[in-house]
Amino acid sequence: MADLTQTSEKALSRGLLDVLIRAGLIAVLVIACYQIFSPFLDLILWSLILAVTLYPLQGRLKRMLGDREGRTATLIVVIAIAILIVPIYLLSTSMVSSVEPAVATIKSGSFHIPPPADSVASWPLVGKRLYGFWLQAATDLTSLMQKFTPQIKEVSLVLLGKLASVGIGLLMFIVALAIAGIFMAYGESGRRSAEQAASRIFGGGKGPKIAELCTATIRAVAQGVVGIAFIQMLLIGVAFDLKGIPGAGLLALAVLLFGILQVPVTLITLPVIGLVFVTEGASMATIVFAIYVFIAGLVDNVLKPLLLGRGVDVPMPVVLIGALGGMVTKGIIGLFIGPVILAVGYQLFWQWVEGPARGA
Repeated sequence: MADLTQTSEKALSRGLLDVLIRAGLIAVLVIACYQIFSPFLDLILWSLILAVTLYPLQGRLKRMLGDREGRTATLIVVIAIAILIVPIYLLSTSMVSSVEPAVATIKSGSFHIPPPADSVASWPLVGKRLYGFWLQAATDLTSLMQKFTPQIKEVSLVLLGKLASVGIGLLMFIVALAIAGIFMAYGESGRRSAEQAASRIFGGGKGPKIAELCTATIRAVAQGVVGIAFIQMLLIGVAFDLKGIPGAGLLALAVLLFGILQVPVTLITLPVIGLVFVTEGASMATIVFAIYVFIAGLVDNVLKPLLLGRGVDVPMPVVLIGALGGMVTKGIIGLFIGPVILAVGYQLFWQWVEGPARGA
């Protein structure tokens, strides 16, 4: 009897040792796979997000193209890249053509800031200080520039860094579009694989619903971001055009791109407001224009709560908190990942709460 007990204990310890060894080897394999895959993780996530967002369009177009998934996906990607490249090219050439005359004007010494109107000094709170600063800029711009050289240098470096990050982001976005086309070409098999993986993780009854929830959340956030950016482009672009701002159309396209990339639109609106005040002075028309454009640049803060949660089977605050929290922790890609994770967690929590209690 003692020998039998010792034999069973040895078998149990050996079985436990085998389980631990296998678990350790699996953990090592998972870590190695993650380290190899991690440089491409953001790119693949972007590709999946774009594929999920654009797949309903593919479903509508493929019927017109003979139900050919590959051809339809290629057409969508080519059109999307063309839509991106054309405004980027126009914006770049406009910036170059605008910078060259400005540099030539500054070098020639003919650049002159008009003096402020006397009414500026009577503005509440900031009137006297703004009047003195403006008057010095109009009479002795060189000494004023020398006085603020460190601040100007710091701001210039920040702006250059922002522009560089926007350029890298656009390049990654175009590459992600191309990869998204490959995913869309195998859309049906990808959907089945996602449902199978979700069923394996969350259980057979919950898997398809969880996969559908993730898809709907990604589309709601993507459509909300693009929709808000388009609304801002219209609001600001119309004001720029009516005011006669040079390059109003290109600036409106820049607003659209900034909105999609979640870059603050105030980087465009504030310089334009400053330009209007410098060239036209302070009047009722310029003040109304400045207030309207400034508010239009912040309208996304109002529209996001209204549009981000549409079509998702979770409360809107869950999607909004997930989007904002994800963006704070993971950047722009967190804008999509955060709502998905929070929505799935929310659904699983309430399924657990409303499910039968143990022992019932």
